[in-house]
Amino acid sequence: YVIIDWHILSDNNPNIYLEEAKAFFAEISAEYAGADNVLYEICNEPNSGATWDGIKSYANEVIPVIREHDSDAVIIVGTPTWSQDIDQALASPLEFDNVMYALHFYAGTHTDWLRNRVRECVDRGLPVFISEFGMCDASGNGANDFGQADQWMELIDRYGLSYCCWNLANKDEKSSVIRTDCGKVSGWEESELSESGQWIRRRFRGEAQKR
Repeated sequence: YVIIDWHILSDNNPNIYLEEAKAFFAEISAEYAGADNVLYEICNEPNSGATWDGIKSYANEVIPVIREHDSDAVIIVGTPTWSQDIDQALASPLEFDNVMYALHFYAGTHTDWLRNRVRECVDRGLPVFISEFGMCDASGNGANDFGQADQWMELIDRYGLSYCCWNLANKDEKSSVIRTDCGKVSGWEESELSESGQWIRRRFRGEAQKR
């Protein structure tokens, strides 16, 4: 699968570049309308003053642009506070089919309180997609908390949630899964992966975690 992501962050509110987003998704959804493995994430991490009402307004304009070309593609919608406030989407969901709501977590920062929110939302029928997570803290650095990460993975497995680990890069930060001294773009050996990379590789492969 491929997620085509309109990756807002420093602009805080997706409505700032609404017209650009509509033009982008019109072009890209026309290009990939026949590809069943393409998903669209229309706003990455609304933050600061971005409200759910504002995000809904944005989504109500962008989603029809995609639907004009691709009537049933899965569309992922970011939620307020860096895609943590999925409870606000539960209280007032969008009126479109095949829409999911983004939840992001970093195990070193987001613990029981956010897992409880996920449980409530999923139990009440909200379609949740974890489109970004890491084992470190929310800054992308700090120490990895694999104990908390294990608890997140148990929840993910229990509910059958889809998820994407951040990030496939060799940037000098804790969340990168490739070592900074590795310049390869494929075919990595386990020794060329960071601590985070080795942990998630074993998780994906169903291997026992080393402690």
